[in-house]
Amino acid sequence: MQIEVLNSQSTDIDIIFGFYDLAIAHQKKVFNKHWQGFSRELVQTEIAENRQYKILVNGEVACVFAVTFNDALIWGDRDHDSIYIHRIVTHPDFRGYAFVKEIIKWARQYCLDNDLKYIRMDTWADNEKLLDYYTSCGFEYVGVVTMQETDGLPKHYEGISLSLFEIVV
Repeated sequence: MQIEVLNSQSTDIDIIFGFYDLAIAHQKKVFNKHWQGFSRELVQTEIAENRQYKILVNGEVACVFAVTFNDALIWGDRDHDSIYIHRIVTHPDFRGYAFVKEIIKWARQYCLDNDLKYIRMDTWADNEKLLDYYTSCGFEYVGVVTMQETDGLPKHYEGISLSLFEIVV
């Protein structure tokens, strides 16, 4: 089995939004909150800035995720020297492949190559299943933040509390 982490291309945008639709449907089944969609402009910008990624398994898109390098609205004063991972979506046919661990390996190397100190992510504070999963993958739980300012963030960030996770590289 060959696993590759590659930058998404503009031709991948429909695949990415298909993955988001699958994720939202899954979130509605297993949790009391769900993403409320994303703008094409956001994803097009991420692709243009090489911040949208896909994981291929034997040449087939199995997972997508996005990164950013500043997340001040979520991380506040701790927003520095970091890669922030967002919107990890695994296609249902590839669940169980531990793509978060693959993303961590990729992000660790990215941090080493780019002099960054932290791999960080967030999720809903009350999603116990994901909290346990992320810590089992090697993330350290570093606290909760309640969102006050959400301008520029996707709609699902409004009025929520987030659990924060990081790995020190």
